[in-house]
Amino acid sequence: MSLEITCIRNEADKKQISRCKETIENSLDSFKSMSKILALAGSEVRLRILFLLNIEKELCPCDIADILKMSVPAVSQHIRKMKDAGIITSRREGQTLYYSLVKSEDNVLNGIFNSISTKKKTA
Repeated sequence: MSLEITCIRNEADKKQISRCKETIENSLDSFKSMSKILALAGSEVRLRILFLLNIEKELCPCDIADILKMSVPAVSQHIRKMKDAGIITSRREGQTLYYSLVKSEDNVLNGIFNSISTKKKTA
């Protein structure tokens, strides 16, 4: 037996509907940006990388690989996706690339990072 969701109303609140449509329309760029960030952060590995970059401000792929116990090529694939999406940026120092969060994108991520518990596990 499936439940059908129905909506019965006597009269639509045209002002409310118009206001909501305008709000959504004015926020389209923010929705696109946030959706892109959340889609990438939906991977646990990428979320961990973003979290580390938020804490440390910048890291090289070798450091990230050591911390996450992954191979550098695996980390680099995740970094490439986030860099292509404009969430992280890089700078070169000699032969080493350092990655950091793009400042304009960290507002969305800070809310997520604030909810991540960094408490030590008890045995």
